[in-house]
Amino acid sequence: MAAIIHTRCNSLPSAPHPFVSQFEDNLQRLKGSEATTLFSSSSASHKLDGLQDLHECTCKLLQLPTEQQALAQECDNKRVDDLLEGSLRLLDICSTAKDCLMQSKESLHELQSIIRRRKGGDTGLAVAAAKYSSSRKIIKKAIRKALENLKATKKEDIASSSNKDNNNFSMLSFLKEAEEVTQSSLESLLILISDRKRRTKRNTWSIISKLAQPKRVECDSPESDTSEFEMVDAALQSLTIHKASSIEYFQSQMENLDMFIQDLELRIEQLSRKLIRSRVSLLNIFSQ
Repeated sequence: MAAIIHTRCNSLPSAPHPFVSQFEDNLQRLKGSEATTLFSSSSASHKLDGLQDLHECTCKLLQLPTEQQALAQECDNKRVDDLLEGSLRLLDICSTAKDCLMQSKESLHELQSIIRRRKGGDTGLAVAAAKYSSSRKIIKKAIRKALENLKATKKEDIASSSNKDNNNFSMLSFLKEAEEVTQSSLESLLILISDRKRRTKRNTWSIISKLAQPKRVECDSPESDTSEFEMVDAALQSLTIHKASSIEYFQSQMENLDMFIQDLELRIEQLSRKLIRSRVSLLNIFSQ
């Protein structure tokens, strides 16, 4: 009888590690946020922080010998390749975002310098504005290309979905879910930076018309989901039309965008470091 009891005790499932619960909580929060909240200027920092928390848990899980062993047993060569390609893809998206933010910041600083010094009068402003607009077009083109490449990759993943792991509680499924929600959020970040699929002629001219009335701007701000990038783009159009009447407001919008870019750069860099740590852990696990 004692032997039977002993056997039953050994057969009971062990309690999950606290890191597993933390991981699941962070994952569910991100999924819930993704379903109910648009990726906007007001939510960007919060969502990037959520991704950092998720991948911090991932890093901790990948350091546990039990999880390392379980993952190594779950993965055949195809799954190993998929995981490593997925982690590299996330780092590539972060790199694209950082490059676009850096270019945006450089062109913004140049425009700020021209306006502060009033160098070249209206002609100098027109040249600087044209240069900034050109830089924005290059950034949007790079983001469009990156999103198209990611879309093609998704189609390939769907085509091979028959090989998808069906165990919702395995380490492999955790990593794939984390990859999916991270990629989706980073794609939304790229769209935010480029204002792709966000702007219409109607809301652009609505913003410009409000910028043309600086006394009303402080108490009657444009749409709450309008990004700092879009505000500067629209304010620049207003400045070329109304000039002195909107110069101060344009300067304040440039300062807001500058701070927003710096905040995004910091958070993306922090997320990139965690993604690199996870990738190194995966390489170590599968090289054993």
